[in-house]
Amino acid sequence: MTDSFRALVATQAGDRQEIGFTTWTDADLPAGDVTVAVEYSSFNYKDGLALAGKNRILRKFPIVPGIDFAGRVLASDNSAYAPGDRVILTGWGVGEGWSGGFAERARVKGEWLVKLPSGMSSRHAMAIGTAGLTAMLCVMALEAHGLPDKAKILVTGASGGVGSVAVKLLADKGHQVSALTGRREEEPFLRALGAVEVIDRAEYASPGKPLAGERWNAAVDTVGSTILANVLAAMAYRGAVAACGLAGGMDLPTTVFPFILRNVALLGVDSVQCPKAIREEAWTRLAADLTEADLAEVTGEVPLDEVTGLADRILKGQVRGRQVVRVLGAG
Repeated sequence: MTDSFRALVATQAGDRQEIGFTTWTDADLPAGDVTVAVEYSSFNYKDGLALAGKNRILRKFPIVPGIDFAGRVLASDNSAYAPGDRVILTGWGVGEGWSGGFAERARVKGEWLVKLPSGMSSRHAMAIGTAGLTAMLCVMALEAHGLPDKAKILVTGASGGVGSVAVKLLADKGHQVSALTGRREEEPFLRALGAVEVIDRAEYASPGKPLAGERWNAAVDTVGSTILANVLAAMAYRGAVAACGLAGGMDLPTTVFPFILRNVALLGVDSVQCPKAIREEAWTRLAADLTEADLAEVTGEVPLDEVTGLADRILKGQVRGRQVVRVLGAG
C-alpha cells in the first residue's frame, strides 16, 4: 500500500486554530495497533465544534478531526483484527485528542474498534454513526429502567442526528413519540419518522415550575439546560429521562422535586467510553432495527472535500438528521 494519503488537519498558530487539507504519511498517525482505510465518516455536533475551534474540543495538534469512521483494516498488530476486516470506530476521544475520521487513513487502538455487523456496509454504519449509536444507547437505558407498552415519550432536539434516530427507533417499537424542535418546518419530516406530535421548542425554553402536569413516561434529551429541567418537571411517576447532550447548555436549573416526589430517574448516557460489550449489543440491534433504506429520510451525504462547510450550519441547527462523509467511499 502507498504510504501517503489525504487528510483534513487542524493545526495551532498561537491562539488561533487553522484547518485545511494536506498530505500525510503513516508516520504522521498516532501509534495504535490497527491501521484502517477510512471509507466513510459522519458529521456530528461535536465535529462542528471541533472545526469551528469552539469548546476546546481539539486537545492536541496537529490532529485529524472526525469522531467516528468505518472502513477496512489495512494492517494489524492486534490478534482480534486481520487485514480486510470491516470495522467501526466511535468515541474514545478519537477526533479530539487522537487523529480521527476526516482522512483516508486512521490508526487506532484495537480495543476501541467494533467489527461491522454482518450485512452492514461502511456507509450504512456511518448513516447511523455516533449519533445513532447514542440514540440506541438511550433507548436501551430507558428499556432497562422499564417502559410501559405504547409509552408516551418525548424526544428533544428531534430534528438533529441523535433525536431523529431516537424518534424512529422508539416509534418503530410502538411508542407514542412526541418530537420537540425549534424548526417547525421539519414537522412533515418528523411525522414521517413516526412522531405523533411535534411540539415547538419555545414551550419548554423558558424557566417553568418545579413540577408540571405528568405528561411523559420517558424522554430522550439531547439539549440540557432549561429544556431538560422542564422535561423532568413534566415526567409521570417513575418516569425516566435519558440525557445525552448539551446543545442548549451544560447547566441544569432544576429542583429535587421530580426525583423525590415522583421518583423520576435521570439516566446519563455516554457513548465515548461505553464498554465494548454494550457497544456490540447496540450495533447488533442497530443493524437489525435500522436498514439503510430506513435511514434514507434522515441521511444526507457530502464528500470529504465539503466537510468544512458543515460546521457553521450544524452549530446553527440547520442540519437535518445525519450527514455521512464519503472519504474513500468503497464500502
